[in-house]
Amino acid sequence: MAQGTVQVTHTGTSRWRRRTGEYASLAAALEAAADGDVLTVAAGTYRENLVVQRAVTLRGPEGSPGSVRIAPVDGVPLTVRASATVQDLHVEGQDAAAPALLVEEGAPELVDVRVVTRSAAGIEVRGGARPTVRRCTVDNPGGVGIAVLDGGGGVFEECEVVAAGQAGVAVRSGAHPRLERCRVHHTSGSGLSVTGEHTGLEAVGCEVYEVKGSGVQVTGRAAAHLTDCDVHRTTSDGVTLDTDAVLTLADCRIHDIPENAIDLRSRSVLTLTRSTVRQFGRNGLSVWDPGTRVDANQCEIHDSTGDYPAVWVSDGATAVLDGCRVHDVPDALFVLDRGSRVDVVDSDLSQVRNTAVSVSDGATAQLDDCRIREAATGAWFRDHGSGGTLANCTVDATQTGVIVTKGADPTIERCTVTSPAEAGFYVSAGGRGSLTGCRVTGSGGYGFHVIDGCRTTLKKCRTERCARGGYEFSEDGPLVEDCTSDESGGIRPGGTTSATEPAVQTATQSVGLLSAVPDQRPTATPAPAPSRTSQDVLGELDALVGLESVKREVRALTDMIEVGRRRQKAGLKAASVRRHLVFTGSPGTGKTTVARLYGEILAGLGVLEQGHLVEVSRVDLVGEHIGSTAIRTQEAFQRAQGGVLFIDEAYALSPEDSGRDFGREAIDTLVKLMEDQREAVVVIVAGYTAEMERFLSVNPGVASRFSRTITFSDYVPEELLRIVEQQADEHEYRLASGTPEALLKYFTALPKGPAFGNGRTARQTFESMVERHAGRVAQVDEPSTDDLTLLYADDLPELP
Repeated sequence: MAQGTVQVTHTGTSRWRRRTGEYASLAAALEAAADGDVLTVAAGTYRENLVVQRAVTLRGPEGSPGSVRIAPVDGVPLTVRASATVQDLHVEGQDAAAPALLVEEGAPELVDVRVVTRSAAGIEVRGGARPTVRRCTVDNPGGVGIAVLDGGGGVFEECEVVAAGQAGVAVRSGAHPRLERCRVHHTSGSGLSVTGEHTGLEAVGCEVYEVKGSGVQVTGRAAAHLTDCDVHRTTSDGVTLDTDAVLTLADCRIHDIPENAIDLRSRSVLTLTRSTVRQFGRNGLSVWDPGTRVDANQCEIHDSTGDYPAVWVSDGATAVLDGCRVHDVPDALFVLDRGSRVDVVDSDLSQVRNTAVSVSDGATAQLDDCRIREAATGAWFRDHGSGGTLANCTVDATQTGVIVTKGADPTIERCTVTSPAEAGFYVSAGGRGSLTGCRVTGSGGYGFHVIDGCRTTLKKCRTERCARGGYEFSEDGPLVEDCTSDESGGIRPGGTTSATEPAVQTATQSVGLLSAVPDQRPTATPAPAPSRTSQDVLGELDALVGLESVKREVRALTDMIEVGRRRQKAGLKAASVRRHLVFTGSPGTGKTTVARLYGEILAGLGVLEQGHLVEVSRVDLVGEHIGSTAIRTQEAFQRAQGGVLFIDEAYALSPEDSGRDFGREAIDTLVKLMEDQREAVVVIVAGYTAEMERFLSVNPGVASRFSRTITFSDYVPEELLRIVEQQADEHEYRLASGTPEALLKYFTALPKGPAFGNGRTARQTFESMVERHAGRVAQVDEPSTDDLTLLYADDLPELP
């Protein structure tokens, strides 16, 4: 029963069909009305399911917005199937399986309509419908705010979704709507969701905020284009792209995001122009998987609120930054994994707490005409297969300008490092690289510091005003040609400089012998490597093959320590975190390597003074007579002051048939020292899993001193293959076609008994392959480059 009357006014020219009058129900009025008629609805509540099938105007009384309520018990309250006008109505639905306002056909206009409902959708547009929706509001905590489906379209102007139980605006199945100056907020799903092939969305001047999900989600080959939009205050990622999605953001602002500001993967493509990304908890840009690509032009990424890199590119993805600014972040750009690539042109990376550019695990980075300043490390090429190019870049006010380690091989041309605290360029641990026309000015340490016999090439480089000297090389070091220095660092150890010597000296070498480099220092007392932040070391940990559970455990413990440190700094109580650890697992699973990195992490956090590793076993701690064991244990503990004491095969201190064994004395001394000097030394005990469990169970005094046990699992065949590949890259060999598959079969069939060495076995396998390769190639009179580098399946050793 209607609670009001409807006045129908005929506006046409047909005099013989006059329909002006009042009707007791909306249904009756709609039945009587023809195209062009105006239906003015009196204030009241109408429990009817209305269907508008003619081009009429259906409106509430003037001056009383919201006074007409369309509120049936179930079903769709209002369905529009014509190019009608609907204005000033309040629509309420209660059917969870149906929309409150359904537009199925035509190009109607919906103006100042308020939908308050608990329906499947507040407004649903489908099929060939192309409505114009102006100043409409949707409040639907039971479902989707606005749904555009099945090829539907239309324009939504100045509309607002004030609440939605699912997505605020959902577009799928080939639909293509346009949003102008709309607001979407307080949704329980994504703010804007675009899904499915041939589906698209265009949004201009819109705002998405306070959503319990991603602000914008584009998936399944869908496409979207956002211009001058704001996305902020989400509970998940700001923008998410997945599975061949395509998105363009122009003049947009993504900010106040607790997770990734923008995350894309699975061959998705993002074009980002003149947009700002700020105040994000994880990555500003997170780019994953082969075929996934970001092109950012004239964008700004800044003010991270978390401890993650601003730009993360991995698993074969690609990112291009042109004319961008990245600043006030923990790390600016991390690119990792073989096939991953970043190209950065004419961009600024500044005020970076840790590393501005990190390249690892076979990735490539190309930086041209870029400016890096105020970072702990300017650029770090970390490991085997990692490389790229730095050209015409400047690095200013860093601890270390450029670091190259562990077989990385970048090309660095015409770059200038100004005022580094420790070194301009630092190469160690098998790093390579080619440096041409580079310059270091005002270093607090060395200009070019190359150690460990690294075969770096330096051509036409120059240093000026370096406090400890322009060049510091190990004896069998880099290849140097036409390099100069003003030698203003003063008299260096082992050398003499007279007042009459020229201010500029030149070194020219063609065979890599460095005796002619000006006033070369002796290598007996090499300078310490530049200190690294905890995040830098965690990056090296993450680059290790396998060990995923170990990485999670170490990162979780590191996070606890870091937060405790920050709470103390803020004057708050910090939970007590015991830093001593138990490592269990088979030999060759990386326990010693992780222990070394853990010490560096704690040093980076300021928990330990040095973070160095002292490795001992039973033979180093247990003496042959009463009293000598305590002395040996104390001496080992003293050597580890400020670092980590790593006790391998610790269970041997307490053998099952101990009798009068002096190992008990070592354990008692160790427990006391751990208590008396608990802030000065971190102790890690390690060994086989079962033996360590027995050791801890029979020595409760020891067990109580350790915070947690971290288990190192055996490597699977795929991880062993990856280690061999790294070894091959480091030593400039290649695996021929079919060799990786043969290695997988070999490692799968290899007996995994007590003698199995895990990572050590992988390295030994590689060494055996190299030996067999040498025996084969030695018989070739004039071997080609392929002959000298390719390892074949036949080079594999026999299974034991």
